[in-house]
Amino acid sequence: MKLALIGVGQAGGKVVEALCEYEAKAGVDFVVDAMAVNTARADLAGLDRIPESRRVLIGQARVKGHGVGADNELGAEVAAEDADEVLSVVDQFRTHEVDAFLVVAGLGGGTGSGGAPVLARELRRLYTEPVYGLGILPGQDEGGIYTLNAARSFKTFVDEVDNLLVFDNDAWRQSGESVSGGFDRTNEELARRLGVLFSAGETNARGAVAESVVDASEIINTLAGGGVSTIGFASTAVNRPKRGLLSRLSKTADDETRDDGEAANRVSSLVRRATLGRLTLPCEVAGSERALLVLAGPPAEISRRGMERSRRWLEAETGSMEVRGGDYPMKSGHVAAVVLLAGVTDVPRVKELQRVAIEAQRDMHEKSATSSAKLQELLRSGSAEQDALEPLF
Repeated sequence: MKLALIGVGQAGGKVVEALCEYEAKAGVDFVVDAMAVNTARADLAGLDRIPESRRVLIGQARVKGHGVGADNELGAEVAAEDADEVLSVVDQFRTHEVDAFLVVAGLGGGTGSGGAPVLARELRRLYTEPVYGLGILPGQDEGGIYTLNAARSFKTFVDEVDNLLVFDNDAWRQSGESVSGGFDRTNEELARRLGVLFSAGETNARGAVAESVVDASEIINTLAGGGVSTIGFASTAVNRPKRGLLSRLSKTADDETRDDGEAANRVSSLVRRATLGRLTLPCEVAGSERALLVLAGPPAEISRRGMERSRRWLEAETGSMEVRGGDYPMKSGHVAAVVLLAGVTDVPRVKELQRVAIEAQRDMHEKSATSSAKLQELLRSGSAEQDALEPLF
């Protein structure tokens, strides 16, 4: 699947960088073009793989290149004001090659949480290709303002994209890890999952041919219908002893059956781990509206029997009949399974964000009423004191 990547804010730009890095290292080709949008000049300067012509500084008239200070309302305002500047760069993309746009943002900061939904809305207005979002939720220990921003931005982002893929930092944080090191690691983990998923249907230089191709239409149909999606991933090393010529010639039907049974069991185990293990957004698998399974690795290690068995298992686990699947042959010492669960509904983290948003809205109304009452009391007190003053003349 060919993507146009747009990173909004610091976290969005970093994830787009990680995706470009994965594409270069893996020798795959799924990124048509990539750009970064920010209100902070320093954040844009820290990017390496995105060329300067694809780095757009917005809000200069308002914030002078210093960022919006975690104010997502201001982030939305400057994105709306400077949307034409962003779209003029998108016009330079080879959009005739693009299957979909992916707008990436951290939902805790100001520029990403405020600006990403605005830019997604503009892209959907101008282009017929799907516009997907990738939202990164802040850790709960990052501070109340970031959680509040995420709570405010989440529903807006869901409404403005064709589907929102979500990554929850809380589910991936490791104790004792530095902040920068933690973000670098999680960005790499996220890029690997997305990289395998979106590059699966693209032709690679090695000339390997899939038995069941996962093309752009499979991914688009899985993400159709909107809502929230999550991604699971699992991999295992394959250590197959090299066979000599005599061994290969004398191989029996029992050997082939044993090998296929071993590969099928490996595939089934991988798919279960990917689905029930650490998802990018932890959720209840049951109730997912649609699912997509991608198996990647050496063709000899991807068992068709294991694939069919795993698809039936996914149908039973999700309760959905819309479970698609395919293989992605590649030269590797590992076999990997990627599971995309679309239209998930039972998500504890999202329910927590909704609770925070409701409480924050109630608190703001109460504080506003209290402040107004205190102001009126102050004005009345000042007026009474003025009236009590005796004239000097």
